[in-house]
Amino acid sequence: MSQPTASPTRVRAPAPPAPAPQALDLRALAGRHGLTESGARPPLPTYLRELHSRRHFVTAFATARLTSQYSKAKLGQLWQIMTPLLNATVYYFIFGVLLNTKHGVPDYVPFLVTGVFIWTFTAGTVTAGTRAISGNIGLVRALHFPRASLPLAFALQQLQQLLFSLGALTVILAVFGQYPNPAWLLAVPALALQTVFGTGLAMIFARLTAATPDIAQLMPFLLRTWMYASGVMWSLDTVFKNQNVPELVRLALECNPAAVYIDLMRFALIDSFTAGQLPPHVWLVATGWAVLVGAGGFLFFWQAEEKYGRG
Repeated sequence: MSQPTASPTRVRAPAPPAPAPQALDLRALAGRHGLTESGARPPLPTYLRELHSRRHFVTAFATARLTSQYSKAKLGQLWQIMTPLLNATVYYFIFGVLLNTKHGVPDYVPFLVTGVFIWTFTAGTVTAGTRAISGNIGLVRALHFPRASLPLAFALQQLQQLLFSLGALTVILAVFGQYPNPAWLLAVPALALQTVFGTGLAMIFARLTAATPDIAQLMPFLLRTWMYASGVMWSLDTVFKNQNVPELVRLALECNPAAVYIDLMRFALIDSFTAGQLPPHVWLVATGWAVLVGAGGFLFFWQAEEKYGRG
């Protein structure tokens, strides 16, 4: 008896996949509801407006830091004056007396003290800039605000400290025969240009140190070398006259921004420091450094706005 043949098994073809729902354009959806990307860098005009709206925060933050800086010291805010004075005293005995750099420099004490006070302002602004972001990382991560507010506040704190110290500088100059006169008004534009320059430099190092914290460890050595090349303790004009200095080195020292701003302040405040001791086109050089480093430093800092506090 023959066996019935089995009918072939039919394999059912898989059902076609259901059409995927149309993907949402999340960026467009967020834009329709007024949402923006967290931590995104705003356009420069918007950033400037936001920074201007935080001007009261910048001022209050700088003043609070200045007030609390020496709050634990018994002499308190007097250290703002005593620190540059003690430095000037040490430099006087080491460089003025032992190394005899005061030879050929009239009014050496006003010359030295003015240089130390102005250099302290520059060095303090740069050093503060290295801590602006890295030293306030909790604030940066917790709140939304233009990050440039921090180096601006630190630079303003250093300016406030310098203005507080200028009273002592005025007394010292008067003791050594340098009395206020109309030429002292030249100190105002000189300090304004130096402030713009120092603020730009603080922003540059704020960004660099936020990315590479080791730079902060190098700053004392870099600043010490810069100080020695800036004529704080000796007259660069005297060095040029007494030594056979290569022309390229002479040009570099004359255009050194720290030396330029120190020389302008000495020219304004010290009668014996004449225009003949200033480098050529000194006001043009001072303005150029302020514009180049001030504006360039701000743009350099702004370009990394969205990176601060990340990682």
